[in-house]
Amino acid sequence: MDPVRNPFAPGAGSQPPQLVGRDEIITDAVTALKRTMIGRHARSQMLLGLRGTGKTVLLNAIENAAEDEHYLTSVIEAPEEKKLALMLYPRMQRVLRKLSLIEAAKAKSHFAMKALRSFASAFKVQMGDISVSVDPEPGVADSGNLEYDLTDMFVAIGTAAKAAGRGWCLLIDEVQYLSEAELAALIVAIHKIGQKQLPVMFFGAGLPQLAALSGDAKSYAERLFSYPNVGPLDEASAMQAIKGPIEDEGEKITQEALKRIYETTQGYPYFLQEWGYQAWNTAVASPIDRDVVEVATGDALRRLDEGFFQVRFDRLTPKERDYVVAMAALGSGPYRSSKVAKKLGQSPSKLGPRRAQIITKGMIYSPQYGEIDFTVPMFDDFLRRTQR
Repeated sequence: MDPVRNPFAPGAGSQPPQLVGRDEIITDAVTALKRTMIGRHARSQMLLGLRGTGKTVLLNAIENAAEDEHYLTSVIEAPEEKKLALMLYPRMQRVLRKLSLIEAAKAKSHFAMKALRSFASAFKVQMGDISVSVDPEPGVADSGNLEYDLTDMFVAIGTAAKAAGRGWCLLIDEVQYLSEAELAALIVAIHKIGQKQLPVMFFGAGLPQLAALSGDAKSYAERLFSYPNVGPLDEASAMQAIKGPIEDEGEKITQEALKRIYETTQGYPYFLQEWGYQAWNTAVASPIDRDVVEVATGDALRRLDEGFFQVRFDRLTPKERDYVVAMAALGSGPYRSSKVAKKLGQSPSKLGPRRAQIITKGMIYSPQYGEIDFTVPMFDDFLRRTQR
C-alpha cells in the first residue's frame, strides 16, 4: 500500500496516530493540574515503565494538557552526567521572562529574577546569551546547597506565577539519571511548593527503579508522588492502536492479523508502531492479513536489531555484554543474580560492581532483592538471536 499514507511512524517519543489505553493516567494528570491551579492539594506524578512503553509520549500529552490549563511548561530530558542546575537554569529564566510581561506579576518576577541570578552564581552556570541582567538577591538561592537553593527558586517562581494567575509545570524525562543529591533537592522543592499551595506541578518519567531511588533520596517521596505504571497495552487497546489508524486511512486489517501483531509485540507501544508500519508497507492491498504480518515481522525485527536494540547493546563494555548475554541464555526474566553469576563461573559479590554499572546505564533493573531483568522488552530475544 502507499507508503506515503502510512499512518505509523515509530520513533523515540513520536506521537502515535492514536493514543489509547492511557486515559486514566491523562485524566489524573489533568485533575491534578486543575486542582493545583485553584490552590488545592494534588500529588505530582512519576511515570514508571520499561523502554518503549510510551512514557515520553505521555509526558508530551501532559505538557499539552498543562498548556491548555494556562501553565507555562518546561521540558527536560535528563541525560547522564549533566548537572540538574545547568539544565534547569535556562528553563527557569524563560518562564520568568514570560511572567515578567504580566503586569500583576512584575514585582514578584523581578524578585525571582534576582534569585535566579544568585542561583547562577552559586552553581557557576555559564549564562552566555541568556544571562539575567539584574543584581543577585542576597540570602536567596545563593548557598551553593542545591536542596536549599532549588527550593528557593521553586517558591520564587511559584509566587510569581500565582501573582500572574498562571502556573508552572516542569516535566523531566529519564529522571533515574539524576544523582541522588539532585533527586533529593527536587523532591524537597516540590514538597515545599505543595505546602505553600503554589501553582507548580512536576511530572517525571523513568525506569521502574525510579520509585526506589526516590524513596532512598527522601523517605517521604512515596507520599509526595503518585507512581502510575506505564506498561504494555491490554489486547483490546493494542488492537485499537493498530486498527484505528489503518481504518482512518480507509483501509482494513483482519482480526487474525491484529491478534498476531499483539502476540508478537506483547502489547508494547513502540513495537506496535513498528509492526504497524512494516505491515502497512508490506501489504500490496487492503485488507492486511496474517500472512502479511508474518512477512512484516522479519522486517520489523531486522530494523529493531539494527537500531533500537543494537544502539543499547553498543553502550556496554565487553564484560558488561558478557553479563547480559549470560542473562539471556537463562531464558526469560526476571533472573536471579546468583544464577547469572553461576553461568559466568564467578561469585555474585565479584560481579556486583559490573551489575551495578549496567543498572546505572539503564539496561537492567532490580524488580526485587536478588533479581534483575532487562529494561528493554524483548532484549533477551535479541541477544539470543544475535549473540551466539
